[in-house]
Amino acid sequence: MAAKSKVVIYTTPTCPYCNMAKHYFKDNKVEYEEKNVAADRALAEEMIHKSGQMGVPVMDIDGKIIVGFDQAEIKKALNLK
Repeated sequence: MAAKSKVVIYTTPTCPYCNMAKHYFKDNKVEYEEKNVAADRALAEEMIHKSGQMGVPVMDIDGKIIVGFDQAEIKKALNLK
């Protein structure tokens, strides 16, 4: 089993790609912290500062920023088979 990664996902409640990413994490037994940027302006600013993007999802996987539900990049960042 791969070493445990620190995974943070910035989301909004209405984002279909956010839901796809969260399901992907659950399916692969990846623990993550969800930050709802719609509910907290400070979290939105944090996400924009990290990614330079205003769109969600944005994932921070051990410091690697992934914008959008890019399954190949997520898999690579998490060392999944």
